[in-house]
Amino acid sequence: MKALLVRLSAIGDVVHTLPALAALHDHGWETGWVVEPPARPLLEANPSLSRLWPAPAARLSSWGVAHRVLTGVRAKEYDVALEFQGLWKSATWARLAGAGRVVGLARRWRREPGSAALLGERVELPAGVVHVIDENLALLRPLGIEAVGRREFPLPPAVIEGHEVARGLAALGLESFAVLNPGGGWASKLWAPERFGAVARGLRDRGLPCVVTWGPGEERLADRVVQSSADAARRAFPTTLLHYVELVRRSRLVVAADTGPLHLACAVGTPVVALFGPTDPARNGPFAPGDVVVRPPSLEADAPTGRYRVEGAVMDEITPEQVLAAVDRRLAGAAARAV
Repeated sequence: MKALLVRLSAIGDVVHTLPALAALHDHGWETGWVVEPPARPLLEANPSLSRLWPAPAARLSSWGVAHRVLTGVRAKEYDVALEFQGLWKSATWARLAGAGRVVGLARRWRREPGSAALLGERVELPAGVVHVIDENLALLRPLGIEAVGRREFPLPPAVIEGHEVARGLAALGLESFAVLNPGGGWASKLWAPERFGAVARGLRDRGLPCVVTWGPGEERLADRVVQSSADAARRAFPTTLLHYVELVRRSRLVVAADTGPLHLACAVGTPVVALFGPTDPARNGPFAPGDVVVRPPSLEADAPTGRYRVEGAVMDEITPEQVLAAVDRRLAGAAARAV
């Protein structure tokens, strides 16, 4: 049997779909995945994936490329297309793939509810499903696969990247260290770089130097963290997604907001302190028992129950002292499990 996964973006959302890929692979399915460029490195040479279909970014000039990709997808004659994104564009890819079945979440669970019209089978979430990983796994139920609760994240081998990261850390003189990731996609999710700098100073006082990671266009943001850290943090060397994976594998802790780098750290099992404001940590947050979520005080007593929540500048309510207290709890928990 052949399944096509349609999850075009973003990086964190692709990470959250990897357990569904692992479950399909373990049940003997041949799999393909349609994905846009930013998250593609997580799927190229992925041992659980049979075929990667590179979707172009959504631009008028890319329609010809999309048509060629769809021609190849349709020739594969997939038995089922699994649409994980809940958008018109992803549902269109799933519908045009020519699969025998087109499966996705029912209208009320979708970001763009009307896109459910393009599905052949609309899945209602079972009671008790909260985390987005389990939402994705619930889509496998019509295939006879019960995998809700699974947390396995197949990633490509990164031997070369691992060696390069080891050399980069050696050049920085770092062995035991924490990673601070100040960047991200939504401005409303971000925490001030000067506050990350204060956390770096607190971590140095605890004997843990920091590396500040950055993505395309985030160099100045990383520099602001470093400049406000009083030499407690160093800007990381340039990293691809797989370099970043190898970097956080080696780190003792990651502090980040609700962004792809946070979710990658969770996927490889690195202890995290996660900063959440406008999004729901019960749905999108870390899942390891010891990981710690820090929320703005105004939201602590009013935890959101919906899928999406838009607030003002609530991230400014989080203080470095709150984050450092969370760091102490997370590191203590990691030390206790290591005994």
